[in-house]
Amino acid sequence: MQLHFLGTGAGMPSKERNTSALMVKLLDEIGEMWLFDCGEATQHQILHSSLKPRKVTKIFITHLHGDHIFGLPGFLSSRSFQGGDEPLTIFGPAGLQQWVEQTFALSKTHLTYPLQFVEVQEGVIYEDAHFTVRAGELRHVVPCFGYRIEQKELPGELLMEKVQALGVPKGPLLGQLKRGHNIELENGIIIKATDVVAPPKKGFTLTILGDTKYCEEAITLAQQADIVIHEATFDGETTELAANYGHSTNVEAAMVAKRAGVKFLLLNHLSARFLPHDLPTFLAQAQEVFSQTLLTYDQTVFTWSNDKLD
Repeated sequence: MQLHFLGTGAGMPSKERNTSALMVKLLDEIGEMWLFDCGEATQHQILHSSLKPRKVTKIFITHLHGDHIFGLPGFLSSRSFQGGDEPLTIFGPAGLQQWVEQTFALSKTHLTYPLQFVEVQEGVIYEDAHFTVRAGELRHVVPCFGYRIEQKELPGELLMEKVQALGVPKGPLLGQLKRGHNIELENGIIIKATDVVAPPKKGFTLTILGDTKYCEEAITLAQQADIVIHEATFDGETTELAANYGHSTNVEAAMVAKRAGVKFLLLNHLSARFLPHDLPTFLAQAQEVFSQTLLTYDQTVFTWSNDKLD
């Protein structure tokens, strides 16, 4: 799984940071990409990457502020011209479908693929054989959601040294063992799958939080997650101001990560008030509370593999 940050700024674009957009690349897992928020000029950011819009099958919108949705009509329209003919589902708060459909109606925009909307409520909003996605409402100045993506258990690896020692020939029998079925060899020996297949592996948990002030709801969504992406619009010197605007500080994001027992925290949605020379101090403030904290930048890609974040 890879996290490709297309926009990491807050409110409006700056020279260093575009508005909110994150591509979660699940190409190795299911051959898909999921987009979280779609701020202004997201499709321009994609042009500077190798991302293929036709691979995006789901879009999750946290809330209806412009810096999180103004790029959506353009992205959806351009996808039609970029070979995208597969269905796409958009998850988001009440009002999102009306806004998109009215924009398309007034601009005479026609898509070449089916578009489905899911109005988000708290709880499980999507589930298949590989993933479960849960939504929880946060505390912002408008209805805003966070999303918790839980990968289901992965099948254990086939222990090749054991199967070779037992004389299992290459071919369909290996596949049966891998799928958990016992097999019988030509000489009548029964081989149990549990003897030659490693135990299932725990999948990853990723929590992506929209705009929010420091709150228990964020901690609940982040509980024991491998990676939490949390907004950090303000710093530790402006805690009261952050709360008044429904936002969090870098220190508060670190407190969420610490209380939730997560492995890694990625700070996102930074105000343009923080210039490049401010960022070492900004990061250090958070790391004093939660050491495994990292900053996000536009076009930064993080890879999660074997319980490591690179």
